[in-house]
Amino acid sequence: MIRAVLLDLDETLVVEEAAARATFAATAALAAQRHRIDAAALGNDARMRARELWRAGPSHAYCKRVGISSWEGLWCRFEGDAEDLPELRRWAPAYRRETWRRALADHGIDDDGLADELADRFGVERRARHQTFADAAPALEALAGRYALAVVTNGASCLQREKLAASGLADRFEAVVAGGDIGVGKPDRAIFARALDAVGATPGNAVMVGNDLEKDVSGAVAAGIRAIWVNRERADGAPDVASIADLRELPALLSR
Repeated sequence: MIRAVLLDLDETLVVEEAAARATFAATAALAAQRHRIDAAALGNDARMRARELWRAGPSHAYCKRVGISSWEGLWCRFEGDAEDLPELRRWAPAYRRETWRRALADHGIDDDGLADELADRFGVERRARHQTFADAAPALEALAGRYALAVVTNGASCLQREKLAASGLADRFEAVVAGGDIGVGKPDRAIFARALDAVGATPGNAVMVGNDLEKDVSGAVAAGIRAIWVNRERADGAPDVASIADLRELPALLSR
């Protein structure tokens, strides 16, 4: 019998990649007001430059382990006391400026002041684009009181909790466990074990629900937890995995 439901955050409860793409475009549009430049191309170049710098950064191994993406690094405050966070806080401002400085340079623009402005603007634009999937709240409402609910998410602790707070869903959950809380993210079994402990569940009476086949589904199964794939795009590739296209299908599936 299922007692606890563990849910992923990004692309399961809240929109992440589309919000990031829109933020790059909106930030680049500011540059297009100052220079003759293709804002869409600049946004794409900034995304590429961010990945390049992120992978060469001093804390990349840590960020890869806990699941912090390059675009999250452009707006995360890196709050907290984890061992790697002070270095990230020191390095992040230069990383953000250099991302936009290099992207501008790709378009023949040498404007350090604008690069600084774009680095600051990105965080403002991203925080204006918190978006929750329409099926999330109704599904959680239907699950409330029947199951212990926990968020199990990769990423920086402060940023993931900021996203969850902005979603309006935070009060539905008994526990939130982020990769940054324990120094490792999904698919490592340690993060699933922490979440189970937090809600007093065991692998045998819990289920993990998420959009990522490797991190959410395979990771949970390896930890002995049943898993449900949130497959909104109805993609092929996992015929042996229980799946739903809409979170509102979850309560009925769990009942079965």
